[in-house]
Amino acid sequence: MPGSRQARVREPRAVVLDIEGTTGSLSHVRDTLFPYARERIAPWLAAHRATAAWRQILDAITDYTGTVHEEASALALLEQWADADVKAPPLKTLQGLIWAGGYAAGELYGHVYPDVPPALRYWKTRGTGRFIYSSGPVAAQRDWFGHTRYGDLRPLLDGYFDLTTIGPKAATGSYRRIAANLGHASADLLFVSDVGAELDAAAEAGWRTVAMRRSGDERAAVTGHEAVTSLAPLISRPGPDRNGSTTGA
Repeated sequence: MPGSRQARVREPRAVVLDIEGTTGSLSHVRDTLFPYARERIAPWLAAHRATAAWRQILDAITDYTGTVHEEASALALLEQWADADVKAPPLKTLQGLIWAGGYAAGELYGHVYPDVPPALRYWKTRGTGRFIYSSGPVAAQRDWFGHTRYGDLRPLLDGYFDLTTIGPKAATGSYRRIAANLGHASADLLFVSDVGAELDAAAEAGWRTVAMRRSGDERAAVTGHEAVTSLAPLISRPGPDRNGSTTGA
């Protein structure tokens, strides 16, 4: 039926993208960024002792755990979280601060796949919102996209969401909050991720979803969602322009 086809090809009002395994390499995070931050946790705390940033981290750990922590116990907990890849907000904040120094020193860069910049440019020309939703803090997301092999991609993005401002990525309520923040109906929003639990939560909130599984990623396929191996198919399919007529990419 014409009406149902129109619904299938309708372009989203905004696209929300995951980072690890979706727009950027999962191995880059695990093999480069995480070790970089892990070995600098203790030096960072020592170098920033008694500063506002140092106190912010310790207070955040106290608030998160419900137990007062000073530097020694905070360090032990941060290193424990880092080793177990616990997505604790205080750890994510500290990792972001450490990475910011690495980006500024030219020691780090944010990995993005080659299909990402043209996809962002295409959606920008179409008037489609472009957002990132990652567990890492917004500041770290900005640094990632501001220091890529393709230059500074931040002008191609409209905003960022993280677990401290929105909530966990596997929680349905997080996607309802993003939809409310963007002012769009959930059915007009597209979420692209490599994690099934995140996609399930977005779908439960009424979002359109696409599962990403990059070439060479040996993890099991995500089921229950349309699957792609790059962003290219999402911008090559025909869709209506803002006046409702059908166009191609």
